[in-house]
Amino acid sequence: MDDTIFDHSLTCRRALARLRRTEARLRGRSLDVVWHEYSRLLDVVQPDVLAGRITIQAARVERFRQLARFCGTEVTPEEAAGLSRQYRAHYQKLRRTVPGVRRVLERLRGRTVVGVVTNNEVAEQERKLDHLHLRPLIDFMVVSEGVGVAKPDPGIFLLALEKAEARPEEAVMIGDSWRSDVTGARNVGIRPVWFNRFHLAPPDPWPVLEIDSFRSPTRTESVLAGTRPGCSDRT
Repeated sequence: MDDTIFDHSLTCRRALARLRRTEARLRGRSLDVVWHEYSRLLDVVQPDVLAGRITIQAARVERFRQLARFCGTEVTPEEAAGLSRQYRAHYQKLRRTVPGVRRVLERLRGRTVVGVVTNNEVAEQERKLDHLHLRPLIDFMVVSEGVGVAKPDPGIFLLALEKAEARPEEAVMIGDSWRSDVTGARNVGIRPVWFNRFHLAPPDPWPVLEIDSFRSPTRTESVLAGTRPGCSDRT
């Protein structure tokens, strides 16, 4: 879901830009630097949220307390909670799909089974599908909170295969996270495709097809089919 279908990264950046217009406490560094630090803080705490060791609300408050400190300002937990609420309001309004993905999903509709395998809260991911008007294009969604296991654990992929009524060799997993999506899928025999729109270096030397954009539906389809036109094959 996030950063493959739903454009989390750029929605996050735009929400932080809106917040900085009224919050001088977050203007101690450039927008790009603040955005990257926010993303880093999110990645650090996400495993604890998924494991239930901290609530998502507490994580959001702590993230903004640390972000303010990173920008040179100390804030109280109450002030951090206020920053989190403002950011969240902007984020909700600015949500959008990854460019080109809607057209790809429309072309795949009726030709194959399309499922979403995602780490997050069920309600949060359901709201995204509704806000983005993608529900008619998705056959099923498996959410870590709802099934009690998160990517890259093999269990969540096996549950998705059951819902799709498919064997691993019949499935393709496309996702932006090397660890959660590429490694997770590969470990259960599903062919991964890395959605690498930020042109990151792969952390492992596996031969994996990758694509950096959905703007060409025909190219995307060729990658999903296992051919290589217009994409990279890391070896």
